[in-house]
Amino acid sequence: MLGPSTRPHIIAMVLAGGEGKRLYPLTRDRAKPAVPFAAGYRIIDVVLSNLVNAYVRRIVVLTQYKSHSLDRHLAQTWRLSPLLGSYVAPVPAQMRRGRRWFLGSADAVYQNLNIIGDERPDHVFVFGADHLYRMDPRQMLDYHIDKGADVTVAAIPVARSEASAFGIIEAGSDGRILRFHEKPEDPPPMPGDPQRCLASMGNYVFTSEALVREVVADADRPGSRRDMGGDIIPAVTAKGGAYVYDFARNEVPGQTERERAYWRDIGTLDAYYEASMDLVSLHPVFNFYNMEWPILTWYFPDPPAKFVHDLEGRRGVAINSVVANGAVVSGGVVRRSILSPRVRVNSYSEVTDSVLFDEVSVGRGAVVRNAIVDKLVEIPEGYEIGVDPVTDAKRFTISEGGVVVIGKKDQLA
Repeated sequence: MLGPSTRPHIIAMVLAGGEGKRLYPLTRDRAKPAVPFAAGYRIIDVVLSNLVNAYVRRIVVLTQYKSHSLDRHLAQTWRLSPLLGSYVAPVPAQMRRGRRWFLGSADAVYQNLNIIGDERPDHVFVFGADHLYRMDPRQMLDYHIDKGADVTVAAIPVARSEASAFGIIEAGSDGRILRFHEKPEDPPPMPGDPQRCLASMGNYVFTSEALVREVVADADRPGSRRDMGGDIIPAVTAKGGAYVYDFARNEVPGQTERERAYWRDIGTLDAYYEASMDLVSLHPVFNFYNMEWPILTWYFPDPPAKFVHDLEGRRGVAINSVVANGAVVSGGVVRRSILSPRVRVNSYSEVTDSVLFDEVSVGRGAVVRNAIVDKLVEIPEGYEIGVDPVTDAKRFTISEGGVVVIGKKDQLA
């Protein structure tokens, strides 16, 4: 690792402007990075924690769609010390390059080149905002500098059957990217491993000179999708300046070997649900209790969680579950579920294999199974969710994996 006196000047640009259509209805009223996760966090807290834990503390978050919830979370939570020049600043689409929104992730950077001009960094991290992983970005930066790369792309192996959803890398033995394929129909396998492909994580580190040069050139390139993975990385690859960083070599304090190289795109309802259910397992792969590399957020001053009533058939309990401050389990039973702040589970009710967002109220005798319930939903007395698939399909969104999803403030009759 580089010592304090030799560290280059770095900023990070976190791309948080996507619509998040695959997470609907959780993104009906908020940007995807602002979706709650793990009983009190937001998805964006993961990438920001990785950056600030690695002392990358000049961060801009490029926002666009339905950004109010995200902007408010950043303002309330990510207040770093200005005394040391640290900040996490939301930057909305400002139409600096004409009366238009961001046309893609590369265009988002292009429209905010003034930030790079003002800060004059040596290198720029360009990270996505909606993935679940632990990473020390400084180790990736050291590799990038050692290689003399224009851009370095963090990557992991994925099953070839799933590879069409990712940017796929073909690399030489020295780590230089030879070809980059954005979501190919016939993804090339890794050498010697026909069942897996090397996939981009959507995390990049650029020299500032290369980043500015490439997004400016891309802005004038006919037919460009204005996309980092689809356009910018292939352009740098063609010049021989792109390298791949093996995410599995990244070492994070307090991390077990089981968690090493864990990375999950939680941009679909089923992926989000599966990641949530991992958290309530006996030994979750992604461990929020690693205090050596914490995932940070800010909590409202809610009182501790409370469990009341101890009568046969009316006992407030939560088993193999995560329960946030402010939640009250009042005579109901919770199993393998996540209860966010100020959730109330009333008497004789049952919550199983579910995720309840802030201030959800489960009425007496209600049943909630295999569901994600967004904020401020009141589940009536005796109501059933996740019991009858035919009835649920008429009333709610059902994921491909069969998870029932109820949107924020939806009225249940």
